[in-house]
Amino acid sequence: MTAEPVTLSRAEPGYRHVLRIRSLIFWLPVTIGAVAADQLLLAPTPFHNIPSIIVSLLALLTVIVIPHRRWGRLGYALHPKMLQVVRGWLFHVDTIVPLVRVQHIDVLRGPLDKTFGTATLIVHTAGTHNSVVTLPGLSPEKASDIRDEIRHQIRSDFE
Repeated sequence: MTAEPVTLSRAEPGYRHVLRIRSLIFWLPVTIGAVAADQLLLAPTPFHNIPSIIVSLLALLTVIVIPHRRWGRLGYALHPKMLQVVRGWLFHVDTIVPLVRVQHIDVLRGPLDKTFGTATLIVHTAGTHNSVVTLPGLSPEKASDIRDEIRHQIRSDFE
């Protein structure tokens, strides 16, 4: 008997913008620092402008290309007895959370999430290794629905 492949639900498209802005927040000061250091320290050398170009191109690649790839490889499925979270671009991670191990659930919405209509579901489980599983990029309604479904499943397991 073979298991049927599970169709994973995708994160909200607005989550790509959240990832882009987070990446931009990191790379903007790094790029400014690299350009400033290049102009101040390497001007009289033959290496002048090389760090500026390399860091700027790397920042551009990281801000434009990588968030779309990360978003495209993020998926989830809520099964009757478990939550499955699949992510990973370079390193593929498929996490299965048995609902009976769930201790509590949070729905997180930061300023970027509120701007782009996304939320993060945080599932805390029993144990120490991988005891916190995050599922970013959900719509706030979907995050609340999944939270409520998990809460209902937990209650029915203990009744």
